[in-house]
Amino acid sequence: MASSPKLIDQRLGSLDTYRGITMFLLVAESALIYRALLDMFSEGSLGFLFFLQFTHHPWNGLRFWDLIQPFFMFIVGVAMPFSLNKRLSKQGDRSKVTRHIVKRCLLLFLFGTGLHCVYADAIVFELWNVLTQLSFTILLTYFLIRQPFKIQLAISLGLLVLTEIMYRLYDPASPFVKGENFGSFTDLLLMGKLSGGGWVAINCIPTAAHTLWGAMCGNALLLHQSSSKKIIKYFVLAGMSALLIGYGLDWAGITPIIKRISTSAFVFASGGWAILALALFYWLIDVKKVKGWTFFFIIVGMNPIFIYLFAQILGHDWLTGFVRIFNYGTLGALGLPENVLELINAVFTLAIMWYLCYFLYRKKLFFKI
Repeated sequence: MASSPKLIDQRLGSLDTYRGITMFLLVAESALIYRALLDMFSEGSLGFLFFLQFTHHPWNGLRFWDLIQPFFMFIVGVAMPFSLNKRLSKQGDRSKVTRHIVKRCLLLFLFGTGLHCVYADAIVFELWNVLTQLSFTILLTYFLIRQPFKIQLAISLGLLVLTEIMYRLYDPASPFVKGENFGSFTDLLLMGKLSGGGWVAINCIPTAAHTLWGAMCGNALLLHQSSSKKIIKYFVLAGMSALLIGYGLDWAGITPIIKRISTSAFVFASGGWAILALALFYWLIDVKKVKGWTFFFIIVGMNPIFIYLFAQILGHDWLTGFVRIFNYGTLGALGLPENVLELINAVFTLAIMWYLCYFLYRKKLFFKI
């Protein structure tokens, strides 16, 4: 299983692995594995502090789990030059490609809003899901993807400047207060409600920079693969610069790093980590050819939208509950502690979802929209 099949050899290994790891982490969250691992340790212990990184920061700060959504948005951007090039070579008509992108974004929007209906067990109109955000960022990136690098960069920075202006004009004294900011104001206008955790729908504007930066990196990989050392150097410089700006804005007290409203400081910091992760995977997998370990993750990323929807709709509740029937019915009789049973339950649930990805891969079933 460690040998790379032909299907995978024909693709950019670093991108597929990056996507696969990100999707695996998302699926693991739906299997409740991080919650189970967190419950294995007492509050304040090293283990507890480590697995606390797999939860969102409550407001001002950055944990590892806050990077997963930016990674997802960024990866989509990296893949766009490759997928669009392939589609254009097959169809040769950009208008057809444009119709496909518009249709895809509409479906993503419907999937995202539909998921909130599933969460609420009722018909609701809520725009906080990552797929809803992605429908906007993909469309914007598509119409900018053929523009020169300087224009793409300028527009991405302009989106962040626009975000700063909107929040600061709304409340110059305290622009980033949870539930009382410009994003919350727009949510009340759009949906007549606020999210429970302080998330806002207009995050799609600043986080579009993640997808656009991804497309810029994807273009560099597509056009200059023969200059791998130079590409890696530029990626590292770009990533470090973004980290310096993001953390600098936060430490200087100018703009706090807040994932839930995607402040410019957060976009820079998370975008920096996303670019550095791409540089690492590209160096390790495509340059150094260390690929033996990647297949386990790659197959999870081969059906990203399908496994995301499956995990969100069925993973959290139905599958974990189904596994719990047999887990508690057998291992529970051994008198194992509740937290151990929950961890075993999460591991089995995750294993089932991973095997579903493997089954689809073996059958060459790839769901595309």
